[in-house]
Amino acid sequence: MSTPSRATATRDSNSMPQATELDVFLPPDGSNIKDNIHSGKYKVNVKPKDPEAAYVNHDGKDSFDPFRERKLDHPTTDCDTLTHLLKASLGTGILAMPDAFKNAGLTAGVIGTVLVAIICTHCAYILVKCAHELYYRTRVTAMSFADVGEVAFANGPPWARKFSKFARQTILVSLFLTYFGTCSVYTVIVGNNFQQVIEHHTQISLDQRVYIAALLLPLILLGWVPNLKYLAPVSMIANLFMAVGLGITIYYLVQDIPDASTLPQFNASLNTIPQFFSIVIFAMEAIGVVMPLENNMKSPRHFLGLGGVLNQGMAGVTLIYILLGFLGYLKYGDKTEGSITLNLPLDEIPAQSVKILIALAVYCTYGLQFYVCLEIGWNGIKNTFTKRPVVSEYAMRTFLVILTIVLAVAVPTISPFISLIGALCFSILGLIVPAFIEVITFWDHGLGHYRWRLWKNVLVSIFGLMALVFGSYTSIKEIAKLYTDTPKS
Repeated sequence: MSTPSRATATRDSNSMPQATELDVFLPPDGSNIKDNIHSGKYKVNVKPKDPEAAYVNHDGKDSFDPFRERKLDHPTTDCDTLTHLLKASLGTGILAMPDAFKNAGLTAGVIGTVLVAIICTHCAYILVKCAHELYYRTRVTAMSFADVGEVAFANGPPWARKFSKFARQTILVSLFLTYFGTCSVYTVIVGNNFQQVIEHHTQISLDQRVYIAALLLPLILLGWVPNLKYLAPVSMIANLFMAVGLGITIYYLVQDIPDASTLPQFNASLNTIPQFFSIVIFAMEAIGVVMPLENNMKSPRHFLGLGGVLNQGMAGVTLIYILLGFLGYLKYGDKTEGSITLNLPLDEIPAQSVKILIALAVYCTYGLQFYVCLEIGWNGIKNTFTKRPVVSEYAMRTFLVILTIVLAVAVPTISPFISLIGALCFSILGLIVPAFIEVITFWDHGLGHYRWRLWKNVLVSIFGLMALVFGSYTSIKEIAKLYTDTPKS
C-alpha cells in the first residue's frame, strides 16, 4: 500500500487576512477522508485561529463548500428527508406513551414531553452543526455519527485528542446496544399482541415467553435479507400497517372519553418520573439516523434553521406523541398497559385487527433495526473471517437474532425494558455525546460570551446523566420484580 501524500494549502495573506496553514493528509487514491479516518491511516489536523479565515476569501466567497462539492447519485429533497425523519421518530415507542403519561400525570406528561422534545431536538441540531463545522476544517463533504465524534476530538484541544478513538468506539458500542435492545423490544411487542388475539380465539393460555420464542424462525429469515435494497418494500409495508393501526387506536381512545379532572395532573414521584423520561427519550430519540439523513440531502443547510427540516419534523412528532399519550392515559387511567394496543378490547374485530397490524408492522421493522446492529458488528469482525465471509456473515446474523430472542424471553415485561434502553443507551447517544462533541469542536473558539455554550452543555449532560442513572435504577428494579415477587397461586 502506498504512503498517503501530504497536501499543504497555504492562503496568501493579500487575498485572505489572518490566513493559517491547513495540514491535511489525503489518501493517495483521492478517496474521502471519512472512509479512512477511523483506520488511523489518515490524519486531519486543521487548527485555524479564525475558522472563517481558513475557508472564506476576502470577497466573501467560499474557498471550499462541502455542500457544493458533495456528489450524490440519488439525493433526497427536503420533503423526502422530512418523511424519513418522521418515520424514524414515529417508531414503536409511541405505543408506550400512554404508559409514560401514567408515570407523570396528564399535565406533567405534556410539559415533560415538550421538554424532552426540545432537548432531543437541540442535541440533534448541535450534532449536525458540529458536522458542518468539521466539514470545512477537514475538507470532506459528509461524515457518520462516529466520524463526527472521532474527528471532533482528534482536532480538538491537545488534552482531548487522545480520546478520539474512545469517542468513536463509545458511539459505535452505544449504537449497537441501542438497536440490539430495540430489536428485543420488538419481539416482546409482537409476541404479546399475537398472544392476546390467539388466546381470545382458542382459550388456550400459554406463557408469553412461548410466543416470543416462537418468533425465532421468522426473525431469522428476516435477518437473512441481504441488504437495505431488499428491505425497502418490507419497510413500506410496515409503514402502512402502522398508520392504519394507529388510526384505529385513536378512534378507540376518543370513544366515551372521561373527564380530565378524574386523573392526577402531576404524579411527581422519584420512582415514576425517571421512568417517564426514559420512556419518552426512547420513543422520541432518533439520533442514529440524523447524520445519514443529512448526508443524503440535496440541500443539507435546509436541515437546520428555525424552519428547517429538523424542527418541522420534531414539532410534528411531539404533537402526535402528546396526543396519543394524553388520550391513552385519559382513557384507561391506572389500567394503562406498557403498550397501548394491549388495552384495546379483545371482543371486537377492529381492535383485534389493530393488534395484528401493529404486530406485523413491528415484525417488518425488525429487519431495518437489525441491519444497524449487523453492520456495526460485521464491520468489527469481518477481517477475522476472510476465508468464508458469506458463511461467517450469515452465521453472525443468525447468532444475533437468537440473542435478541434470548434477551426478550429473559425480560418480557415491555415497560421497564423500554425505559431501560432509553435510559442506558439513548441518554448517552442522544444527549451526552452531542453535548461533548459541541464543547470539543468549539473549545478554542465559539463557546460564546462567558462560555455560555459550555455551561449549557453541562446542563444537558447533567440531564442526560440523571436520565441514565435514575432511569436505569428504576427500570432494573421493575425488571427484578419479575424474579423476586411471589407468584400467585
